[in-house]
This record gives sequence, structure tokens and C-alpha cells, in this order.
Amino acid sequence: MASARTRLLVDAGLSAREIERRLALAGESLERLDAILVTHEHTDHVSGLTALARRAPCPVFLTALTAAAIAWNGEPPPLELFPAGARWQIGDIEVTSFSVPHDASDPVGYCFQAEGRKIAIVTDLGYIPDAIRFQIRGADLLVLESNHDLEMLKVGPYPWPVKQRVMSRQGHLSNDAVAQYIRSHLEPCTRTLVLAHLSENNNHPDLVRLVASQALRSRGLSTRLVVVEQRCQTEVFEL
Repeated sequence: MASARTRLLVDAGLSAREIERRLALAGESLERLDAILVTHEHTDHVSGLTALARRAPCPVFLTALTAAAIAWNGEPPPLELFPAGARWQIGDIEVTSFSVPHDASDPVGYCFQAEGRKIAIVTDLGYIPDAIRFQIRGADLLVLESNHDLEMLKVGPYPWPVKQRVMSRQGHLSNDAVAQYIRSHLEPCTRTLVLAHLSENNNHPDLVRLVASQALRSRGLSTRLVVVEQRCQTEVFEL
């Protein structure tokens, strides 16, 4: 997330080297970062955080419970702790945090507002409660997870307890749950919908695109749909 004079990074689930490489492809660098914001402590969101934070001259924002759940491997970097639900300013970007239903210590999503635009990022949640719909309303760009296809998950390689966790209200959103959100609640003002956090074992980008596109057509929305994959560099979105 970047404005005219502020640059923020949300999560660090890739290696520090890979994050630095992708920042360079986007025309950015670690040295220009003003802050790193963490959603929760699961490995796929913080595996590169310790190394990255030691190389980037900026603070790490996260909740106290999330900070306590991370293995820092020594002295932690400069931390800015906040309670879920807090709102604050970093440079010219207003940041709003909000709780999400997920099986982590204190998981949060974020909204960012600057220059008359709003971006919402919410992944790793078992369902979308009214409180989250309230927080993300009015977003020009919404990043939302579309984690799994329910049938692929049921017949896939995961042990049954893991399947139950993923399907639970503290797990992850299915393609069908996202489609239901689009049909019932996605606002016409959301010009770009980015679907992310796809399971490599229990989903496929083409399936995500098909289900979401059908839901958008049923609403008659002209929202641009983008499906992103972890292994691919995402385009730079300009609002």
C-alpha cells in the first residue's frame, strides 16, 4: 500500500529475499518502507518477518497477543502494539484495524485511506460477520480471500481434523462463501475485487474466477475481478 509519501507492507509470509525482490519489481525497496503491519502469527504470514524487520528501517505494527505468539529468534525489532479495532495515522495514510474470525491469537484485517481512496485487506477468516462488512464498505479496492472449493477440500489430501478447521467459522472462506458475499453485499463503488490466499491443494484459480464472475454477473456489477496466486508477482494497482 503506497500513497504519495508513505509506503506500508502488510505481512511477510515469503522470505525476506523474495519480498525484497518483489518490492524491486514494483519499483519499491525496503529502505522506503514506513511500516510493516501484521495480521496474525501463522507461518504463511510471518515466516520472513524477523529477517525482513532487521533489514528494513521501520517499525512493525501488530497486536500484543500476536507479538507474543511470534518466535522472534532473539531481540524483536521495534514494535508498535495496538488493540484490535484501533485507528491511527502513518504518514498520510489512515489505518483502521478490525478483528476477524480466525483460529489465531488476535487476528486482524486492515483498511487504508489516503488521497480520497480506500483499500481493505481481509484474509484468513471463517465467515464475514456484519462487523467486517461495516468496516470494508466503501472500499475502492477490496482484497478478500477465496481459499478453497468445498468439494475439493472434502476429497483432498488434508487429514479430517484439518478439513474441519478450514471449514469452520474460525477457518477460511470458500469460493461459495465469497460468491454469496458478492451477490448480497459487494458494493458498486468497489472498482476492483482481488481474490487471494488460494489453497494450492484445494482450489484452482480458474475455478475461483468462474464462481466469482458468475456472482458478479448476477448482480450486474462492472467490478474488475483479479485472482492472484502466491507464486506469481501481482500487478501494481493504481487508484
